[in-house]
Amino acid sequence: MILADMGAEVIKIEKPGEGDDTRSWGPPFCGTESAYFFSVNRNKKSVTVNIKQPEGAAIVKQLAHKCDILVENYLPGKLCSMGLGYSQLSRECPHLIYCSITGYGQTGPYAKRAGYDVIVSGVGGLMHITGPKDGEPCKVGVAMTDLSTGLYAHGAIMAAVLLRQKTGKGQHIDCSLLSTQVASLVNIASNYLNAGKEATRQGTEHPSIVPYQAFRTLDGFILLGAGNDGQFKVLCKCLDLAVLATDERYLTNNLRVINRVSLLDSLSKRISKLSTKEWLVKLENSGIPYGPINNMEAVFSDPQVQHLQLIQEIPHQTAGLVRLPGPAVKFSQSPTVVPTAPPMLGQHTEEVLQGLLGMDELTFSELRKSKVI
Repeated sequence: MILADMGAEVIKIEKPGEGDDTRSWGPPFCGTESAYFFSVNRNKKSVTVNIKQPEGAAIVKQLAHKCDILVENYLPGKLCSMGLGYSQLSRECPHLIYCSITGYGQTGPYAKRAGYDVIVSGVGGLMHITGPKDGEPCKVGVAMTDLSTGLYAHGAIMAAVLLRQKTGKGQHIDCSLLSTQVASLVNIASNYLNAGKEATRQGTEHPSIVPYQAFRTLDGFILLGAGNDGQFKVLCKCLDLAVLATDERYLTNNLRVINRVSLLDSLSKRISKLSTKEWLVKLENSGIPYGPINNMEAVFSDPQVQHLQLIQEIPHQTAGLVRLPGPAVKFSQSPTVVPTAPPMLGQHTEEVLQGLLGMDELTFSELRKSKVI
């Protein structure tokens, strides 16, 4: 979807009669489709092909000759058994950039395991560090391992496109949820690998910066941070706790981490005296990081979200007006892609096969009768 947002023509190959699993991941449903499916499928064309039939695999091969990039998320070896693996297609289509997204990589003891976000977030350590200090491990509220892998894949594909402009040749890109998740452990991984410090759950706290977390207010929560000693002094002033700024226990971040318990106790008592809104007013223009913990209603009515035009409205055949979070990135020189709605199942089969591949009407009709498409 990110590639499509930037102008790529994206053809989504789906199983006839069933389609992408996420089409049925509801409720909630909007018209005939799930709201979940809408979230990651705008600007795509849907073509239904049964790739298990030789005639269906042949269609994918024809598309590989015409297209720049193939993205697939099958278990390693599955597409090879259909004649659609990288080693096979690259011989016929040396220009093709072939991006594989799996749970655990192409080889190794876990290669044949099904890859699902929440499972890999456990295997890769994210769930171990997510949740209340004294509570059970928690999943992140959205599929961050899936999403991050998509972002890695997007960047890798763009790099491969640039290299192909120099060499004329495509290549195989191997992305996995596990590799993404381990790479995304960043400072937590470095703490362990370089200092031998095992990770623990911290709730909203940060293991290396204090204060940097959520605090309970009179009527809710507020997030506050002090990323350096200067910000800590400003925070103390905003909270009317100037005495803490000169306390020898809290003069540096290192000391504040060591004396975390006593400092957070003092801050928490003060912050609990006023409402979230009152603190937001006091902190305005302070220069330190702060903010509320918004629900979805508050997110999409937030003045900055609205200013950035982060809600797209797209007409859909059965759901009426579909509203989606818009692209995260804007370009100064590139024209904005006019968004199209997430496709109905097989909506573009005829358009792509007859238009892009030049398939005649008779062949198209015969493939439809035999349920290849």
